[in-house]
Amino acid sequence: MVVISEFQKIGIGLIGFGLFFLVFGVLLYFDSVLLAFGNILFLTGLTFIIGFRRMAHFFCQRHKFRSSFFFLGGVSLVLCRWPIIGMLVESYGFVLLFRSFFPMALGFVLSAVNIPYLSAFFSSSSSMV
Repeated sequence: MVVISEFQKIGIGLIGFGLFFLVFGVLLYFDSVLLAFGNILFLTGLTFIIGFRRMAHFFCQRHKFRSSFFFLGGVSLVLCRWPIIGMLVESYGFVLLFRSFFPMALGFVLSAVNIPYLSAFFSSSSSMV
């Protein structure tokens, strides 16, 4: 069993609130205050979960410099009240940062067919037509 510390529990909550504010900010036509607050909460939660040293090491790796520049530059643009351009730049940096993670996430989602309770939703034998 994985032991989660109190800081990591706080970090999970901060990331959840950050994602909520990001989605809510996009739904309200790119409200710059909500997007900035969501970005700050998301980065703070990430720091609480993995620690400051590991987060700094993740963003400062030599081969991830360009993607970190775009991601943090997009956050800075959102904080300077250019929300649409900032979110586009931030999204591009996010895709570049986590592109090695996407195949693993896709494999997990595709393996949901083998999970007992979720397999009932994905069964192909029953037809709606």
